[in-house]
Amino acid sequence: MTPFIILYVANVRTSAQFYADRLGVPVAEESPGFAMLPLPGGAMLGLWVKGGVAPAPTGGAGASELAFTVEGAGALQALHADWVAKGVPMLNPPTQMDFGLNFTAVDPDGHRLRMFVPAA
Repeated sequence: MTPFIILYVANVRTSAQFYADRLGVPVAEESPGFAMLPLPGGAMLGLWVKGGVAPAPTGGAGASELAFTVEGAGALQALHADWVAKGVPMLNPPTQMDFGLNFTAVDPDGHRLRMFVPAA
């Protein structure tokens, strides 16, 4: 089975471009109401315009978090600097936590993206 992660978004094109640029993956499929991007490891990320979801979603924006591992502290610091330079909103700078070094950003719809180097 291939896992699919679906995020409800306000603008499919804006969100698809955001994820393609930040994660370095192509948009594999796009229509006015939906886009699909392949994620590292074989999962797929679906972006579905929230006005077209059936049944209608409940809950507020930003209720989801995607987490991705990064290979090494230097790579994490460089990625953080790159995203800051590109104007990606940050919730926290690189911070050491129990599970590892991480930072958290938000996408155009308020979904969290946590990038982390797992603790040894």
